[in-house]
Amino acid sequence: MAITLTENAAKHVAAHLARRGKGVGLRLGVRTSGCSGLAYKLEYADDVRPEDSQFESHGVRVIVDPKSLPYLDGTELDFAREGLNEGFKFNNPNVQDSCGCGESFNV
Repeated sequence: MAITLTENAAKHVAAHLARRGKGVGLRLGVRTSGCSGLAYKLEYADDVRPEDSQFESHGVRVIVDPKSLPYLDGTELDFAREGLNEGFKFNNPNVQDSCGCGESFNV
């Protein structure tokens, strides 16, 4: 099992962690939400729990809770700017369907 960041995503996360002045990495998970069932959740992690899985990509640590891991296995997280919009993009091979608004997905 692995979760990876593209170089752009890692640079973005590292810059925000540096501006924050604290944190050990990026916490990635899923929650029940939306019309398709699951939605991604992202937050900066200030600690690592004993049950968490950790992955390192381009020098940035990604932390995932055990319940979210099966839904995220193999995911690559990218950060892109398109015109005036910018944000993270999830390349998740487990997604079978997503809602029209792009807010939620199911596996």
